[in-house]
Amino acid sequence: MLFYLKIADRFHIFDKPNERSSHNYIPVRGGGIIWWVAGVIYSLLYLPESIYFLIGITLISIISLWDDIASLPNKIRLTTHFFVISILFYGLGIFHILSWWQILVAYIFAIGILNAYNFMDGINGITGLYSLSILIALQYVNLKISHFTPPDFINFAALACIIFLFFNFKKKAKCFAGDVGSMAVSFWIVSLLLQLMLKTQSIIWILFLTVYGVDSIFTILHRLYLRQNIFKAHCMHFYQVLTNRRKYSHLKVASGYALVQLFISSLIIIFYQWHREAAGTVGIILLVFCSLIYLLKFRKISEKKS
Repeated sequence: MLFYLKIADRFHIFDKPNERSSHNYIPVRGGGIIWWVAGVIYSLLYLPESIYFLIGITLISIISLWDDIASLPNKIRLTTHFFVISILFYGLGIFHILSWWQILVAYIFAIGILNAYNFMDGINGITGLYSLSILIALQYVNLKISHFTPPDFINFAALACIIFLFFNFKKKAKCFAGDVGSMAVSFWIVSLLLQLMLKTQSIIWILFLTVYGVDSIFTILHRLYLRQNIFKAHCMHFYQVLTNRRKYSHLKVASGYALVQLFISSLIIIFYQWHREAAGTVGIILLVFCSLIYLLKFRKISEKKS
């Protein structure tokens, strides 16, 4: 990280604020490259089993870092996402396990998470803390309920989160994750979730992404309703309303997102252990509840305007 900060400073890889930004200073962009570094180290230690993960996280990190330095067209980014997810699917044997329509759903699920993570990376601490909350829940499941991956595969990602947060979880962050960070860590989490779903034959674990999912999906629907281009930068996510309009602290909002997700994940784990069928019902209730909480965004906007 220290080496990258010097390189970024040398080549002026900065995140200059604009009218949609949630900050008013100029930090380094692309500090999330730490997740690629962690992914490479892990993969080299666990070859050849990790070869497909290594190829996927390297390709998506290269394209995303390039996008941080010089913006790329959406077609190039989406094509890359499709390609790296295909590599991941091949490595996990998904093409031989699922039917064609299940594979289609899996593509939508995986690519959707990659882009949602990118959209949600907008305030100090949110990407690192939220990812850490998911990884904690996944490691608990891995160690206590169903072993689905080497523990180090989660540990390396968690350590990268902690190192990144040392530089990012500050009132004035030294660096932002950038596309390279949000894409690398989301690719890692997609890989973990797919492994867990395949091992348990359950999609309940997608609820480990409840908070991000509700915020991302409802924001997209809202922007479609307003006939906006959903691929352009904006400031309509709930966390942006809380920080930009209501002036809540970035660190408090980021911590709130992570803690709420950790609480939801804990409930899912508890009910899955107690009664698997009940876990699905609880999941639906939690989704409805989070959706209702999201609707408070419009009240916050109205209060600010008045």
